[in-house]
Amino acid sequence: MPVNGKKMAVLLTGAALVSAVAVFSGAWGYVSGLQNKPEVQLVTGSEKVVDLDLLSQIETAAAKSRIEPVDARVDSVWKAIPGYNGLEIDIEATYQAVSSKKRKAGEAIPYVYRQIPAKVTLNDLGEQPIYRGNPNKPMVSLMINVAWGNEFLVPMLNTLDAENVKTTFFLDGSWLKKNPELAGEILKRGHEVENHAYTHPNMSRLSRDRAELEIAKTQDLLKESLGVENKWFAPPSGDFNQQTVSIAQARGLKTVLWTLDTVDWKHPAPDAVIQKISTKVEPGFLILMHPTDSSSRALKGMIDGIRAKGLEIGTVSQTLSPERIMPKGS
Repeated sequence: MPVNGKKMAVLLTGAALVSAVAVFSGAWGYVSGLQNKPEVQLVTGSEKVVDLDLLSQIETAAAKSRIEPVDARVDSVWKAIPGYNGLEIDIEATYQAVSSKKRKAGEAIPYVYRQIPAKVTLNDLGEQPIYRGNPNKPMVSLMINVAWGNEFLVPMLNTLDAENVKTTFFLDGSWLKKNPELAGEILKRGHEVENHAYTHPNMSRLSRDRAELEIAKTQDLLKESLGVENKWFAPPSGDFNQQTVSIAQARGLKTVLWTLDTVDWKHPAPDAVIQKISTKVEPGFLILMHPTDSSSRALKGMIDGIRAKGLEIGTVSQTLSPERIMPKGS
């Protein structure tokens, strides 16, 4: 039945008319769903008009734009790589949002999206180290390991504030013990705070008991002094073995390394650090740095270079999460 030049269907109590028109249009799946929903339950004398042309447009766009999820997997080089959720247009939510408002002819449809969860996540991969996020996710993280360098921490925090960037600081337990107020300031500014062992040892050289003590002592201190539920463990100097990963896993922690290193402990020129990061950074990268003079002075330029590649900067948890970066306005 034409109404203002459009195909419309009226849902009546028997719904016979809708059945015929909706099946013909290819939108019956959605229309039949509408009939069974409490909010549009039909009673004698009631009716609900369904714009079948609009439904058809939404369904066509949904079929063309669907992105399948990517499962987490173990790579021969990068080891555990997180999954990344897929994306699809929520047909029902989009229709309801559009049909509830007056829309001008030819006006673009503001689609409502929803994520399609990956079937395999990091939790399904067992005891594996992690070096990077999913390469399909346009996000990176700055991993700032802290065992020294107090004089550069506040300037770096100020830069991160100015640039509206939140990231992850891995704290050496002995440093945390001596600097609870500074650690609290990091947390207060909205950053993630995680585990970097207690005395900055080479984890692969430790007995099992000693290795567990290094991880457990800092994990407990994070909880006691900052109220932090620890999730990630970054081995000092990147030194670890399978025993390290197993101990961390048993304590509910995943072992995380880095993809790209600033090597800022060698005090390179800030411009060199900016050039290196801006040139080499890719989606999913974890960028290692410390509170040094080089990184402090290079930080703003690094952020600019990362963003120039269309990448967002998040915490380690955000970067390694399968959660999709949703389209703007969705």
